[in-house]
Amino acid sequence: MKAVQFHGFGGPEVLRYEDAPKPQLNSGEVLVRVHAVGLNPPDWYLREGYKMLPPEWQPKVSFPAIPGTDISGVVEAVAQDVGKFSVGDEVYSMVRFPSGLAGESRGYAEYVNVPASELARKPAGIDHVAAAGAPMSLLTAWQFMIELGHNEQNPLQPNRHEPVPLDGRTVLVNGAAGGVGHLALQLAKWKRAHVIAVASGKNEALLRQLGADEFIDYNTTTPEHAVRDVDLVVDAVGGPKTGRFLGTLKRGGALFPIFPLGFSGADEAEQLGVKVSTTQVRSNGAQLEQIGRLLDDGTIRVVIDSTYSLAEARRAHERAAKGHIQGKIVLTVE
Repeated sequence: MKAVQFHGFGGPEVLRYEDAPKPQLNSGEVLVRVHAVGLNPPDWYLREGYKMLPPEWQPKVSFPAIPGTDISGVVEAVAQDVGKFSVGDEVYSMVRFPSGLAGESRGYAEYVNVPASELARKPAGIDHVAAAGAPMSLLTAWQFMIELGHNEQNPLQPNRHEPVPLDGRTVLVNGAAGGVGHLALQLAKWKRAHVIAVASGKNEALLRQLGADEFIDYNTTTPEHAVRDVDLVVDAVGGPKTGRFLGTLKRGGALFPIFPLGFSGADEAEQLGVKVSTTQVRSNGAQLEQIGRLLDDGTIRVVIDSTYSLAEARRAHERAAKGHIQGKIVLTVE
């Protein structure tokens, strides 16, 4: 089969479109003929060697490695012990995450074997491109905001992450035009929250179409100075600057940084009576089945920034490196 592999860490130039062994079907798995692949930050974190992580957290990668977790396609074969899926079913998945952090997910390929528990039927109302753009970003928003869906210990905090009530609450989404952000916005509106979207000005029309009640252009307005008494901040950008949103929250409010590394405001949060909580998104086929109904009926829409062929994965990563992505980047597999 054809796949995109890399034989050493580096920039987009290390990605090679070349022949690779077709995966062997194991017990409990489904072999999927891939039609589209969604790009996510862990794809380039892996390609770069997880440089942002402490050395003891960096997974050991074996080369050649195939990046990619989010796929949509058609079932090619089913292991004998799998009864839920049949050859010809249209399916989508976030494959082996975070268990496949070292490259075991192998999504940038014509075929991928997927644990049946991580697979769901593709919503009939959307195409493979939209379906491939959904899994990681939508599962992230869902597990942060709606239902965690697992009991795995989060190494970054002692307590289990718990979503907070959204109905009638005010929710600020920072990075609202990005992959996780535009879906978090829509989930909050589905749960009848009042949503303040923070993004660059070019995204205002789109985000209002997706349901934003208020919009803040961070190029002209500093959101942490303009907003007060918010119930929840979903910071889809995260990182060391996420603590700047603590002052926007009312006492008893919550800050959910999607990328929590670098946060240093724990003492301030305690003084303000604000909860800061994060989690690690995990593969979950049952949740994808549940969320699929919202994709199918148009309640949730996946915005596509751009598409590239599988052979153009390098160009897709170069696009991602430029930032300011509106929705998702997707690879198509002929």
